[in-house]
Amino acid sequence: MKLLSGGNPQIAKADGDQPVQAYIAAMPEWKHDVGRWIDQLVVASIPSVRKAVRWNTPFYGVEGHGWFLCFHCFNKYVKVSFLNGDQLEPAPPVKSKQETVRSLHVGENDERDDQQLIKWIRQAAALPGDNVF
Repeated sequence: MKLLSGGNPQIAKADGDQPVQAYIAAMPEWKHDVGRWIDQLVVASIPSVRKAVRWNTPFYGVEGHGWFLCFHCFNKYVKVSFLNGDQLEPAPPVKSKQETVRSLHVGENDERDDQQLIKWIRQAAALPGDNVF
């Protein structure tokens, strides 16, 4: 498995759980645990979630609504992006160049707030997402 800059796994574009699990398995060191954490909370919160890998990034969506969340490895954190994050309450802390996207950066030793992430996941999944499939 080839790792791109920031330790981001290179995974071919594909739909379904299998390519997302391949991405998570290839995430280096502590980032692997962060990927598993995100994936497990999304599946527990939205059992009918659709998954895909696009641009070496796992995406999560709802049929008829489009993609609502993705994550990506960087050197010092995993960036969890909500594609409609500007509409979430409270909005995730990190602004994007794209007006509607807000993100959460999860570093190696950061405390993980399951309840807040679950609230954001549920809110984001209920909103119209990006690129309806």
